[in-house]
Amino acid sequence: MKEKLQAIADQARAEISAAKTQDALKQVQIRYLGKKGAMTSVLRGMGQLPPEERPLVGSLANKIRDELTALFAERQNELRQEERLAQMAKERLDVTLPGRPLELGYLHPLTQVMDEIAEIFLGMGFTVAEGPEVETDYYNFEALNLPKDHPAREMQDSFYFTPDMLLRTHTSPVQVHTMEKMAPQVPVRIIAPGKVYRRDDDATHSPMFHQVEGLVIDHHISLADLKGTLLLFAQQMFGPHQQVRLRPSFFPFTEPSAEVDITCMVCNGKGCRTCKDTGWIEILGSGMVHPRVLEMSGYDPEEYTGFAFGMGVERIAMLKYGVDDLRLFFLNDLRLARQFR
Repeated sequence: MKEKLQAIADQARAEISAAKTQDALKQVQIRYLGKKGAMTSVLRGMGQLPPEERPLVGSLANKIRDELTALFAERQNELRQEERLAQMAKERLDVTLPGRPLELGYLHPLTQVMDEIAEIFLGMGFTVAEGPEVETDYYNFEALNLPKDHPAREMQDSFYFTPDMLLRTHTSPVQVHTMEKMAPQVPVRIIAPGKVYRRDDDATHSPMFHQVEGLVIDHHISLADLKGTLLLFAQQMFGPHQQVRLRPSFFPFTEPSAEVDITCMVCNGKGCRTCKDTGWIEILGSGMVHPRVLEMSGYDPEEYTGFAFGMGVERIAMLKYGVDDLRLFFLNDLRLARQFR
């Protein structure tokens, strides 16, 4: 039996050295050290040996098994190294090539425009105020002079969770929260940027869009202050040649109310298809804060006056960059975003 074990060991050593791949080496290992391998088959016959020879044969078998196990591990490492070197030679890696640059992230055009709007008004002494996107009916409508039966509510088809809870349809509730918190302190000079939600979806409307609203309350605030503020904004946003025009309008929370137009940027006020030959393009709504809104928020309308305005960030971005479809801003198309890096 000793001779058989030595013969198996010699043959195994030769096949281990001759194995050229990991799979071939694995087959050799199974053939000699597996449960049904050559070593196991020989050791099953130890019961036929005289008792005094069994310890010697067993010791020799363990020695040979340990040796073969070590040889298998050593050859496996050699084959792995050979395969790695062969792969590297095949790929022909040129370590002198320059690295591939990573593309840096950049702000979405709507974020850029919102930041620019905020920067302009911060330069005028405004501060930024924020509020919840889920609002109560009171703050979204009633505190802004829109009671439950007011027909103007039909202009804002809303997303309701409950009869008294909805996604805000404008950022005006932030103005109410601010007035309630500060009343009767003055001056109040805030802008309220953020997302708003309405049931609209076409080339010029989206069910989710962005607004920036402004509010000023102090002694002796007049319509002239409103026009001067918006004129300065228009000139800093669209160019120093800009002029503004206020047209009478209606908003429940302001009185008087006005739509604000700027000089058409396509024809410079001469009249064209873009401005429908008027020379003007509408950009936002505004007005003097309604006395009822002041009173409900804790300000005496006999002592304080104020103005408010609100603009859609998407509309400002469309005019500034010449984008003709609002939905392009929400398509996640990098071809559009990369133009505004």
